[in-house]
Amino acid sequence: MELEKIVREIREFEGLTRKKSIAELINVFESVRCEYSNCAADFGDDAAVIDIGGDDYVLFAADGIWGRLVSASSWWAGYSSVLVNVNDIAAMGGKPVAMVNILSSDNKETIGDLMKGMRDGVAKFGVPMVGGHLHPDTPYTSLSVAIIGTVRKDCVIKSSTAHAGDCVIAAVDMDGNVGPNSPYSFDTTTMKTPEDVRKKYRVMEEIAHRKLVSAGKDISNPGVIGTLGMLLETSRKGARVDLRKIPAPQGIDFIQWLKIHPATGFIVTAPPENESEIIGLFEEAGLTAANIGVIEDTQKLDICFEDKCVTLFDFKTDVVTGITK
Repeated sequence: MELEKIVREIREFEGLTRKKSIAELINVFESVRCEYSNCAADFGDDAAVIDIGGDDYVLFAADGIWGRLVSASSWWAGYSSVLVNVNDIAAMGGKPVAMVNILSSDNKETIGDLMKGMRDGVAKFGVPMVGGHLHPDTPYTSLSVAIIGTVRKDCVIKSSTAHAGDCVIAAVDMDGNVGPNSPYSFDTTTMKTPEDVRKKYRVMEEIAHRKLVSAGKDISNPGVIGTLGMLLETSRKGARVDLRKIPAPQGIDFIQWLKIHPATGFIVTAPPENESEIIGLFEEAGLTAANIGVIEDTQKLDICFEDKCVTLFDFKTDVVTGITK
């Protein structure tokens, strides 16, 4: 396996490189970042964590759908807007509660397809769309969705709290197909029952309640290794990953798989003694899970095959999102 080629492909992958712009935006808000006492966590996590009193936090997140995806299939873009937001809440151990959307287009057919996609996503994932805003006269088409959820204060899973010595567990639903509109997306939900789909994302809430993990994220556009890179950067940690242990379906090029955004997939870090219980819970929910590496204090992400390792990111100099805690 050509480790240098994998490093080059991932470092140059658009799903990852387009995250670098985040660093510039964070700097704008630095002077007022978490100024208010009710903000328990903000940039760098899959959702902001807001303390409104009581035993639960409110989780608050938003996703704008990539214009390229909207152009490829308006229905799929609408459906995916629900999927990615639900995953953001699930990744933090939370329960998704409700969504709103902002939709812009002067094309009635496109608007209709986007709305139908969102409707079908709501039916599949079981999280209501309760409002939104429409610009019916823009010369462009865009869709953004925001979501709120809840999580018990003692159960929230953050991206910034990985510890050296933790194992790295990847869990992915591998019962699916590449596409339909990108070689880097993997559909595992449209063909399944709502009950099956909901069971797979709700497993993170159970894992959170059992307090088994130290940190976590849902696997998104940067792929499995890129998503781990975001978690490590935020946690100010490094990791050593054994590529042979990454769950991967047959019939898909391995480098392509490393870049794929699975419909349902998570990266978590945990004390080694919790590994078997975590993997068991993922597998009971229908996900394929494996220990793929170890967290280190190096601030480097090394990928390994057999007896050779190569550094993919050195976070002392490399930037994925630029967010550190």
